[in-house]
Amino acid sequence: MGNFKGHALPGSFFLLFGLWWSVKYPLKYACRKNKNACYLGSRAGFQRLEFVEGIIKVVFALIGMVAEQFVPDGPHLKLYNYEEKHWDHLMNWQHATMYLFYGISGLVDIVAHGTNALPVAMDRMMLSLAVFIEGFLFCYHLHGRSMLDVHVHQLLLFAIFGAAVCIFLEVFFRGSVVLEMLRTSLCILQGSWFWQIGFVLYPPNGSPEWNQTDHTNMMFLTMCYCWHYAFAFLILAVNYTIVSW
Repeated sequence: MGNFKGHALPGSFFLLFGLWWSVKYPLKYACRKNKNACYLGSRAGFQRLEFVEGIIKVVFALIGMVAEQFVPDGPHLKLYNYEEKHWDHLMNWQHATMYLFYGISGLVDIVAHGTNALPVAMDRMMLSLAVFIEGFLFCYHLHGRSMLDVHVHQLLLFAIFGAAVCIFLEVFFRGSVVLEMLRTSLCILQGSWFWQIGFVLYPPNGSPEWNQTDHTNMMFLTMCYCWHYAFAFLILAVNYTIVSW
């Protein structure tokens, strides 16, 4: 959806997962150090959490795909307009494709942690692929847009591809708290930046519009992006301190 809600929805999904991980992984690390003090310290306990995460991921993906297809101005499963001879609402279709791969990632989580049919490492492999697909789609999502529009989405790509690389490394270094926390910080950054893009490109409630060609706006938003990442690290630090107390 090319509007404020279309950016707030995925932003909320990423923020929710990022905030949850910012509690889960410090808790996992604390339990690993003191197994007797934590029920979830067992492998089975955290495996159940991974299974539940997979279900939530599938639900979020379905919500996103349905929203992209069936909003009032959406494609309603129509890919090509044969009357006017052009593709129909490709932006919505790209967003739905992004959600599709996150849904597949959720299904892999469910199978990998609920059965023995797949190696456990496949959950990280599929999540890495889903994040990469998101970035790949956004790379070809910006043709013909204004300078500021392109810039804020390009900044988003740093978080997306950074997370994809981080999760891919987790396939080989599973349980690395450094990689888990780095992935968490990038997920929070991606979520908050989606919201920021919504406020910049589609100001709600009649707020003044941003000048799309002003270079100083690009400079400010680049700095603002760094502030968002600092805020993500602050959340990690606070939650880590509370959990480890």
